[in-house]
Amino acid sequence: MTNPILSEWNTPFKIAPFAEISDEDFAPALEQAMGVHNAQIDAIASATETPNFVNTIEALEAAGEQMDKVLSVFYSVAGADSNPRREELQREFSPKLSEHYSGISSNKTLFRRVADLWNRREHLDLTDEQKRILFLTYRGFVRAGAALQGEQDTRMQEIKARLALLGTSFTQNLLADERDWYMELNEDDLLGLPDFVVSSARSAGQEKGSDDPVVTLSRSLIVPFLQFSPRRDLREKAYRAWVSRGANGGETDNREIAAEILGLRQERAKLLGYDSFAEYKLETEMARTPDRVRDLLMQVWEPAKMRADADAETLTAMMRDDGVNGPLEAWDWRYYAEKRRKAEHDLDEASLKPYLQLNRMIEAAFDCANRLFGLAFKPLDVPLYHPDCRAWEVTREGRHIAVFIGDYFARGSKRSGAWCSAMRSQAKFPVEQAPIVINVCNFAKGDPALLSYDDARTLFHEFGHALHQMLSNVTYESISGTSVARDFVELPSQLYEHWLDVPEVLAEFATHADTGEPMPREMLGKVLKAANFDQGFQTVEYVASALVDLAFHEGDAPDDPMAKQAELLNEIGMPAAIGMRHATPHFAHVFAGDGYSSGYYSYMWSEVMDADAFAAFEEAGGAFDPERAKALEDSILSTGGSREAEELYLEFRGRLPGVEALLKGRGLIAA
Repeated sequence: MTNPILSEWNTPFKIAPFAEISDEDFAPALEQAMGVHNAQIDAIASATETPNFVNTIEALEAAGEQMDKVLSVFYSVAGADSNPRREELQREFSPKLSEHYSGISSNKTLFRRVADLWNRREHLDLTDEQKRILFLTYRGFVRAGAALQGEQDTRMQEIKARLALLGTSFTQNLLADERDWYMELNEDDLLGLPDFVVSSARSAGQEKGSDDPVVTLSRSLIVPFLQFSPRRDLREKAYRAWVSRGANGGETDNREIAAEILGLRQERAKLLGYDSFAEYKLETEMARTPDRVRDLLMQVWEPAKMRADADAETLTAMMRDDGVNGPLEAWDWRYYAEKRRKAEHDLDEASLKPYLQLNRMIEAAFDCANRLFGLAFKPLDVPLYHPDCRAWEVTREGRHIAVFIGDYFARGSKRSGAWCSAMRSQAKFPVEQAPIVINVCNFAKGDPALLSYDDARTLFHEFGHALHQMLSNVTYESISGTSVARDFVELPSQLYEHWLDVPEVLAEFATHADTGEPMPREMLGKVLKAANFDQGFQTVEYVASALVDLAFHEGDAPDDPMAKQAELLNEIGMPAAIGMRHATPHFAHVFAGDGYSSGYYSYMWSEVMDADAFAAFEEAGGAFDPERAKALEDSILSTGGSREAEELYLEFRGRLPGVEALLKGRGLIAA
């Protein structure tokens, strides 16, 4: 019987036939795909013809089509709709995939062919994009350890396999802690909570099989609970559970896993000749060195901490007025900050949320993409991996551009956070293919679903990543879309957030869930005026996490990451009432894989550029200036990783920005 994953997908736009695929199809499909891929690699490596770009580099680009099909489907469902069988498969697949790809990157015969081409690159008459592909391929082999020999080569393969397994365990432990904890509420516990929080808690209770409303560890529920619940005891209980994810002892504890990961990363870097993992990792990023990263973060840290310290005094005074003695605690900050926002800006989330309907915010993101890039979105009725998912065909002037999938609601089977991925990336070789892009979020369900302003910003952020994938226009898939430097990949997403703050966008799409009336002009003004509210807190919790990430990877790996974390936070003067956005045991960005390791600073690095890039629109004809939009697409969104990130930004803006634009944008220094 033909495996539905590997068969021809006779579906609209060749979307995976999710309705036909069962969990039992994944393992045999992967085994077959790996066998085919290995045969393709062996044929390339053992070819007797003199290496050239076509028989070596393009052959590598074309290989692995079946692997792409299997893994794109599996990891889409494993991250967003997990179950015990899929978690078991992840644990099985991690070492197999590590061994498989390590076998390719350490294939000496294959590397000799690539190196031969690299050494003759000046005489190969390649296009600029082909030169880039050759460079990235050669560099990738070297950084993966292809030049290592003997025991060093063997040890590198062992390290990669172990890291893959540890990253999977870290992720699954975190998911288990997030899925298993919830706090039941009785009717008295609901007093003081806005209707939207009560509705979300009741929906979460139903999802957990409870007759009572519950608070879960989903950010979209626990944050508003911490903002609005007058019950300090319940806020403390919920907050402690939230920050204890991955650090509860037992089988799901991530602290020893984090320590082992850091040690293995350091050993890996040493084998490749680097003094630290941070030096190895940052070599390919815009920042280049740990010193440049620290310099940026500390330039932001000082004004952010000053603002947070001043805010803490104000919030403490408010707490005293409520008759609460003792220090301001982390479970108090959001509650009193929300009361302060209402007092100072006459604005509270309970009155704002009815104007931020999920469906209207999706329309807003689509409309901005239409006005900027001429994209149109038509709903698709196709089977997807979960009933919550929705799909649209994306066109421009009637021509198919992409398929966009949105999976917006929190559920126990979905890992936390929000992300964008491509089930299929844009390419013109070996065949022309349009991308299939997915945004995954964790918004609270409701009827209708209402967003916080931060949720709406997340929606725009992830859609900015999606545009980077959808508007990609390169030849080779390996440099398509978001395949760029880690500290550049967040530029399109963070830049797109700015369009949420454009007054005419909110005026049109922020309409009341009950009355359909647009947001009153007075409220709109308050929303925009309060856009930088509590930025001391938000900046401090982020920068602290980025500094800890850097410290973990800069020198010798710490035997006790928790002690190292505490030492660093004490050194920089972390405010007592603010926790890290991601403490070590639940820092999935850093420990679930290598993606953001030594790279959590990337959001801040990109924000330096996004503040400056949006200013380019404001300096021209406004937020929807057609010339700036075309320049953004031509120089950044369509180019993928075909050139160095710095070169692309310089082409768009004409210069590199300083940190001042970011500090002004966050309101940490005067505009």
